[in-house]
Amino acid sequence: MFTRIGDIDRLFGTMNLLQRKLDDLYGDYGSPSGYRWELESAAPRTNLYEHGDNFEIRAEVPGLEKGDLNVKIQGNYLEISGERGSDAPKGYKTHKTERGIGSFSRSFTLPADVDSTKAEATLKNGVLYLTLPKHEAAKPKKISIS
Repeated sequence: MFTRIGDIDRLFGTMNLLQRKLDDLYGDYGSPSGYRWELESAAPRTNLYEHGDNFEIRAEVPGLEKGDLNVKIQGNYLEISGERGSDAPKGYKTHKTERGIGSFSRSFTLPADVDSTKAEATLKNGVLYLTLPKHEAAKPKKISIS
């Protein structure tokens, strides 16, 4: 028996429609956490860049202070963790929350070892900026030929 591509497209289209309907139903009237049927995470979204002898990471952490964040580096392993509390004012009733609440942890295996003694971290406008210099052993060396 052969199945046409159009039949498969209609099947997935119907499944997506059902998911959106369930999201609408439970997103507005569900628990105060704003439960969704899709995967949501309190972990920050990140970008990893390499520039010369450094890795640069930018992580979105809106509403967090530097005391709420922990950054650990060991070799080429990086972990960003923290705790996000509710930002609802006292006495307010929450109807929908899309920003994750609670503790989070995000870990990465970097392409090369970094020198943790020279690492720098700054928090500006809800973005965590990390500058991680590569370890001397990970930097390319020019070897002269005799």
